[in-house]
Amino acid sequence: MDSNVIFALSLTILAGLATGAGSVTALFAKTTNTKFLAGSLGFSAGVMIYVSMIEIFQKSRSYLTVAVGDKMGYYLAVAAFFAGIVFIGLIDYFVPSSEGDIGNLSNKDNKSVALRRMGFMTALAIGIHNFPEGLATFTSALKDPQLGVAIAVAIAIHNVPEGIATAVPIYYSSGSRKKAFIISFFSGITEPIGAVIGYLILRPFFNDAVFGILFGAIAGIMIFISIEELLPMAREYEKSKVTIIGVILGMAVIALSLLMFA
Repeated sequence: MDSNVIFALSLTILAGLATGAGSVTALFAKTTNTKFLAGSLGFSAGVMIYVSMIEIFQKSRSYLTVAVGDKMGYYLAVAAFFAGIVFIGLIDYFVPSSEGDIGNLSNKDNKSVALRRMGFMTALAIGIHNFPEGLATFTSALKDPQLGVAIAVAIAIHNVPEGIATAVPIYYSSGSRKKAFIISFFSGITEPIGAVIGYLILRPFFNDAVFGILFGAIAGIMIFISIEELLPMAREYEKSKVTIIGVILGMAVIALSLLMFA
């Protein structure tokens, strides 16, 4: 197997495993540091927003310009960007996330059946949402390893609270840390599975135009995730300025890293 493919797949697996790390944090920590969680989510959103608009979208335009010309390349990049938003938006609409507030989840509830169902539905929703995220990480790393690392880190941070949201209700309904961890772990594994399936389907068609469209769609997907999931979730956990500070720090860190390796 090509070394670039192995590297891209390894990054995607690590990002997916962060869901399991989140479940471990939730199951064995006595309390949840909501300020740290909100700041981390803001940081992840900042990385995603900056890298999507400054780096990924520009790569989309560059590839499509080479393939079809400057003007049409720009039009197609914009179309791919909004197509990515529509795609992940439809997934979000038909498979809504059940990621409730951590504080509410951590209150022991007699309605164990409802809690168990919530945990399983959250795991299913996260698993489906992770498919396009996995493809985004994998494709980016395959074409630009530096960019792939940045996206993998941002998605890994974003996956931690997803692991918490999956594991806690299952644990409180069943009393089994093992069961909660296993279900949460497998919801994260869908990320590399999505990457592999996407790669196998698209591999025969890889060229500048396909990469350009993929990068445009990835930018749209990441912007949607940031605005629809990360920032509202961060504000739900912590109402202070820590979220916006995290966003700015995330943008600054990714901007600095891109400058260093430019």
